[in-house]
Parts: sequence; C-alpha cells; structure tokens
Amino acid sequence: MLKKILGALILLAVIVIAVFAWMLRPADTSEIEARYMTGDDRYAEAAGQRWRVRETGPEDAPAIVLIHGFSHSLESFDGWAAELDGDHRVIRFDLPGHALSAPREDGAYTVDDTVGQVAALLNEIAPPRFVIGGNSLGGLVAWRYAAERPERVAALVLVSPGGFPNLGVGDEPAAVPGAVEAYLRFAPRPGVAQATAALYGDASRLDDARIDRIADLMKTEGTAQALIDRVGVFTLPDPEPDLARIEAPALILWGGRDAMIPSAHAARFEAAMPDARALVYPGLGHMAMEEDPETTARDLRAFLDEVSGRDG
Repeated sequence: MLKKILGALILLAVIVIAVFAWMLRPADTSEIEARYMTGDDRYAEAAGQRWRVRETGPEDAPAIVLIHGFSHSLESFDGWAAELDGDHRVIRFDLPGHALSAPREDGAYTVDDTVGQVAALLNEIAPPRFVIGGNSLGGLVAWRYAAERPERVAALVLVSPGGFPNLGVGDEPAAVPGAVEAYLRFAPRPGVAQATAALYGDASRLDDARIDRIADLMKTEGTAQALIDRVGVFTLPDPEPDLARIEAPALILWGGRDAMIPSAHAARFEAAMPDARALVYPGLGHMAMEEDPETTARDLRAFLDEVSGRDG
C-alpha cells in the first residue's frame, strides 16, 4: 500500500514538473513575429534598442502618434487607425519590453525613462510637429511628452490616461502581488481573457482573436520579465504641476465603466490642464478606443478638425 501511495506521489510530482516545464518553455518569438508583423510594420533603432513601428496613411498627411497601454501592443489602436488613415499619417509602435519591441538591456523602465526613450524614437520617425495620444500607460507617456516638448505637439488625445495616484501607487511603487507576477510571467489564455474583459464596459465586445493576440504577444522573449520590472518601478506622483505646463489643446476620453482608473479622474485632468475638454462614455470601459472605435474616433476627428482650423 505504501509503495502505491509513494508511486502515486512520484507520478503527481512528475506531472507537476512537466506542467511547469511546459509553462516555462521558451516562446517561439519568430513564429509570433511572423503572425503579427504586417506589411506596414518595420523595425527601427532608437534609444539603444529595437522597436516595432507601424505607419499607415499618406506620408505627407498630418501625423498622429498613438501609444498603447501596459501589457498591450500597437494593435490596441487598430480601430482608430482604420478610421483615420485615409487622411492622416498614423504612427504607432510597441513600447520597450512590450510585444515585438525589445526589452531594455539596462532595465530602464521608469516613466521618466520611457518618456525619454519615446522621445528618441520620435526624433527618428516622426515629423517636426504632430498630434500625440495614448491609452493608460501610453496616455501617461503622451501627456508627459507634451509637457516636456511643447514645440513638437500640435494637440493631445488621452484615453483613460495614467496620472493621478491610483491603486496604491503614488510617489512610491506598490508591491507586485504574487498573482500579478504569475499572470505576467505565464500569460495563461484564460487569465488574459478575464483581465482583458475587465477592461471593457461590455465584455461581449471582446473577441477571441483579440485575446489570442494579447496572450501571444505577452509571451515574446524577455517581455514577461520586462513587464514585471516595469510594475516594480512604476510611480504616480502628483501630476498637476506638469499638466499645468501643457500648452497643446487636449481631448480627454474616458469610459464611465472604467474599472482600472476611475472616470472621475477625467474632470481632474480637465481642470489641471490649460486647454482641455473631457468626454465620458457611460457604457465603455478602460479601453474606449478599442471597445467602440467608431464613436470615439468620430469625437476625435471633430476635435482634430477644430484644432486644424485653429492652426489654419
């Protein structure tokens, strides 16, 4: 009897080890790259690393730069690009340590670091003046860039941006919970599905292809550790002094069902910036531009037309 129990325990241990070995197996980044690189994509070198860049629309059209959020990729703005690239040059890229952009060899993942890295990339790929926008972490990077480099920014578009202290993060980083670290390290598809659905106001808008893409791109070489390292140094100090320095007109879009950053922050951004307006969509969540690209892009286009009229 004892031998049977011991044999069963050994078998269980072998199964557990095999499961973890499978989970920790190296991702075939080249296969993932072949799946998600498009004819509009290329790699660019800037700030000491390789970036995946996607540019669509006429080369001589007004440019808009769009920056995705944490653990996501440039595909987050596919809907807006489809609405805009008939008459705009839409420029997107994967942030360092995300999707198909390389992780940082120097581990430089603070917000300050990222703003400087993005600035170096935009010096290489963007025209002298452009509209810049982003969602969540990408929104935080976008408005910080606008505050520091006003001569480059014609207008600013923010979708549920980071900024004010939130979820225990302020002047100091919050501890990374073990469950969060495990999620980022393994990116199991059921977990990705649940986490992404939580970012939507209406989860029925989320399709399987989008879940597959997010899970795949979180498994590229070095991405898991980069995401974990980024969370470990992420801070949200008082943003108001920097927001007050932003000269560009700004449009702030927020989902009323945002479970990540409260929609009440929209009014705080609007009040802190000299030339800003906020729109809240009652039924949408944290990624309003992805959840309802048609409605949000219509409001974006009206804003861009107004800004263009001012410049004209």
